[in-house]
Amino acid sequence: MKQLIDNREKPKRALLVGIRDEKITQEESDALSAELAGLADTLGFEIAGRETIRARGRTGQFGMGTGKAREIAAKAAELEVDCVVFDREISPSLQRNWERLTGIAVVDRQELIIRIFSQRARTREAELQVALAEQTYSLPRLSHKYIDLSRQRGGRYGTKGSGETRLETDRRLALRRIQQLRGELAEVRKHRAVQRSRRRKAGIPSCALVGYTNAGKSSLFNALTLPVGAPPGEGVLVEDKLFATLDPTVRRMKTGGGKTILLVDTVGFIRRLPHDLVDAFRATLEEVSLADILIHVLDAQDPEANRYYETTMTVLRDLEADRLPMIVVLNKIDRLDTPDAGPHALEELRNRYPGSIPVSARDRRGLDELVRRVETLLSRPDETA
Repeated sequence: MKQLIDNREKPKRALLVGIRDEKITQEESDALSAELAGLADTLGFEIAGRETIRARGRTGQFGMGTGKAREIAAKAAELEVDCVVFDREISPSLQRNWERLTGIAVVDRQELIIRIFSQRARTREAELQVALAEQTYSLPRLSHKYIDLSRQRGGRYGTKGSGETRLETDRRLALRRIQQLRGELAEVRKHRAVQRSRRRKAGIPSCALVGYTNAGKSSLFNALTLPVGAPPGEGVLVEDKLFATLDPTVRRMKTGGGKTILLVDTVGFIRRLPHDLVDAFRATLEEVSLADILIHVLDAQDPEANRYYETTMTVLRDLEADRLPMIVVLNKIDRLDTPDAGPHALEELRNRYPGSIPVSARDRRGLDELVRRVETLLSRPDETA
């Protein structure tokens, strides 16, 4: 009798480590820890354990006291994990020190997010943007890939010059690749600018959906642009995972008054979004800054909704898009129809965000009111919701 062998790759076991200082409250610390777990889960890691370290400053060869660092290394060995994941950006030198101490891979938050983006890139544009972020992130970390940095390429004893080290060669190739990717993305920006110019000449206004990752933007996008009963395959991808959408999708939406509006689904935001990704996705994020109206989508049933609102507003300020006319949408109100949500949960949210519109992309509640508000704002573009 033949024995079946399961050759599927087992998920990597990870120890998650958060480093907190006196500026971070316990509530925010818990939220960051939960978010890091969500990122690790999205990447397919098995979370073997979590540690939170209180540090007064980023000192020493490990960014904390040597005793604490050894405790984490011992914990990683005890749990037999494959990697340690830090909830902050760590320098290349710190990464090398931690990998020598633990003997396993060490990943920071920035690399975790870039890896997720890499997994989810589907179009040529998204692949270019993620590749640029990966190359920019990896460039200062090339040296820790090699054990023997004195190995030479080219040259020979008795000849002029000793040739290049492998590190120097790879660094030169990486810089050339970064330059090439930036050139290709510059062409993408030109193409997008031409498309926007044509839309503006046609007199079609645009409305961009923005918000924290996994707030339900893609579900709302499908509900607003697809006819009732349309097959799920016709809409943009909807998943209950972080960063389900990377590529901006533009579709026409009709208002009750017969006006045509272009609705744009965009990449979700997150706290501490790596600068390399923001720079790489500049062409995509321009769709936000050049829209006529922003629809800021909040997950009404998420206890962190207010913090996510502030994170999104911070990113919008960086894009100089925070002064655009904006409608705040309280999405997923169907999930508030439970005893656990509390009898006044929705009322509290509406008081916190005056003028906000409660909606449910799932059962289409509030969508007509949202479309009417968009139409009203377009007729009075200088007002904000």
